[in-house]
Amino acid sequence: MEVFAPPGPLAVSQPIWQNWSHLPWLERGNSAANELQFCFRLLESAAQTDGLTAFLKHELPEVASEFAAQWVGIVQRGSDWERLGEFGRLPVESLPFRLMTEALERDAAGLLSVSPTDHGSGWVFCAAPLHKGGTSSELLVLCGRGLTSKSLVSTLAVAWALGWAVDVARRRDGAAQRVDRLRTTLRIASQLTTARDSTSLLAMIAREAARLLDADRSSIFMWDRAHHEVVACQALGYEGRSLRLPDKAGIVGECLQTGKSITVEEAYSDSRFHRQVDVETGYKTRNLLCVPLVDPQGQIIGVFEALNKRHGAFNADDEESLTELGVQAAAALANTREHEHLARRHRHLTEQVTRGVTLIGNSPAIVALRSTVDRLAATDLPVLILGESGTGKEVVAQSLHYAGSRRDNPFIAVNCAAVTESLLESELFGHEKGAFTDAREAHQGKFELAEGGTLFLDEIGDMSAAGQAKLLRVLEQKVITRVGGSQPIHINVRVVAATNVNLAEAVRNKKFREDLYYRLSVVALELLPLRARPDDILPLAEHFLERFGQQARRKPLALSPEARARLMSHSWPGNVRELRNLMERVSFLCTNDRVEPADLEFILSPNRDPAGPDVDLRLTEATSRFQREYIRRTIKRAAGNMTDAATLLGLHRSNLYRKMRQLKMSEVPEESN
Repeated sequence: MEVFAPPGPLAVSQPIWQNWSHLPWLERGNSAANELQFCFRLLESAAQTDGLTAFLKHELPEVASEFAAQWVGIVQRGSDWERLGEFGRLPVESLPFRLMTEALERDAAGLLSVSPTDHGSGWVFCAAPLHKGGTSSELLVLCGRGLTSKSLVSTLAVAWALGWAVDVARRRDGAAQRVDRLRTTLRIASQLTTARDSTSLLAMIAREAARLLDADRSSIFMWDRAHHEVVACQALGYEGRSLRLPDKAGIVGECLQTGKSITVEEAYSDSRFHRQVDVETGYKTRNLLCVPLVDPQGQIIGVFEALNKRHGAFNADDEESLTELGVQAAAALANTREHEHLARRHRHLTEQVTRGVTLIGNSPAIVALRSTVDRLAATDLPVLILGESGTGKEVVAQSLHYAGSRRDNPFIAVNCAAVTESLLESELFGHEKGAFTDAREAHQGKFELAEGGTLFLDEIGDMSAAGQAKLLRVLEQKVITRVGGSQPIHINVRVVAATNVNLAEAVRNKKFREDLYYRLSVVALELLPLRARPDDILPLAEHFLERFGQQARRKPLALSPEARARLMSHSWPGNVRELRNLMERVSFLCTNDRVEPADLEFILSPNRDPAGPDVDLRLTEATSRFQREYIRRTIKRAAGNMTDAATLLGLHRSNLYRKMRQLKMSEVPEESN
């Protein structure tokens, strides 16, 4: 569109006017019929042409031909006169703006003869508003030599038809624009899912919003309700700087408080406009559109703002588009922030677990074990960990996991001895709905849950023969099948197994599959009991005191020399687990800042330990006798509560019953008690 220059010097006659009441076309014979036919063709063309620009380009030459005009144009009055479309060459320097203004004010067609001052050949202008009713701001303007007063009625008729046709073309323009914007919004929404963090997501949203609305800039303000502020999380042209505003200040504050969209045509003329950003950035805001940002739950979480429309002013379509984009943006932002929250929690938990699985100790056995674990962590080899109960087999398995490339994926532990034989297969491999009586829905097994990570099979020696066969197939084929299902599921899981059973002897006694044994023991790590590495007792005790001191919200307790001696003199039949449980109790129950022997009084002195080994007994029998007596004392200390006794011993309750039966203890209670 072109803005007209002020009119040049013209010799002007008095205009002739014709109003809308002189349009009884059917009384005017064939001429009126031809005009009516021409008007209907204009309307038909508008309905078939894609948009206003194309319509005017196609039809204005026809209008010029109809009136034998040298120039024809559609002109709009705003703050300035603008040409919406034109055809031909204007033979004079400027248009008769006074005639055009009066035509709009009279709501009538006018005819005016003008002559340039530099030569005498005259031209005639004819102007008529496009709409009937006195509300039009648009005119049909003709310029030619053959226009006469008889042309006024025809000009009115064509202007009337053009008014309707322009409306139709504009509606087609609007519909096409809305379709295009919806298509663009959907495309932007699909792109929002690619952002991995909220910073890049907000930058993408601001950039795409400015492009979608043909705006110079876009800003996103998030509502910090706790501090009654809005935070400019992303403002184009304000990157890298912190901007906080009161949540009731300016247009952003009003939009936030009312939940209603606000359009401002002249920012500096609006008393609500907050100029702080412009002052700080040197930017000049002319106009703006502000809409509330609403999350999927319907809560206002911020404000979405577009600044400085490049062409024209923000309109209702812009408001609708920005609101729709805001809905998509809020949902994407919620998902991204949830992802960030989960990622932070995962990193935090991983760091906590990693610190908790450190192999503590200075003995040669632990130093060598740490070196071996570091080498094995970089591989996917199956590992078999052997050792007595409580020696830290699960800690070693976790070290293998968290020191390797699988650290960001799950570590899943299964105690094979704690799951009944009938349920072990379902626990490991999962089951389909209806696979057995209680299978009311499909269930993922531990192998599926550990996808990409590590599956730790503790007490592997207690696995049933059927479970051993299926486990062997999984290790060889990397495929599982749920109970009651037939669909093979490929898995990527590292298996680490552990047991306190002598598997080699179990293989000889046909209690454990030989092929599975060799498949699991590609690498075997044997953990020495704590009594065989006394150099690790005090470092472990101090490590546990520090950890549990943090949990008890107190300074780590110090060990007195006498307490150190007592710890060193104990045989630790429960190994590291027993020491850990003892330090946990001391950390929470000790009333002093230093651990004294009295705080360890429930550890019997080796000099009067009735469970101490008899030199006349074989080692196996001496160990069994010690374990029986130790379990009896623990049960007595727990006042007969088997659950508490199992906790003190660092065992599961079912494992305690199983251990008592293995030791042939006559006082084994019923498991239901």
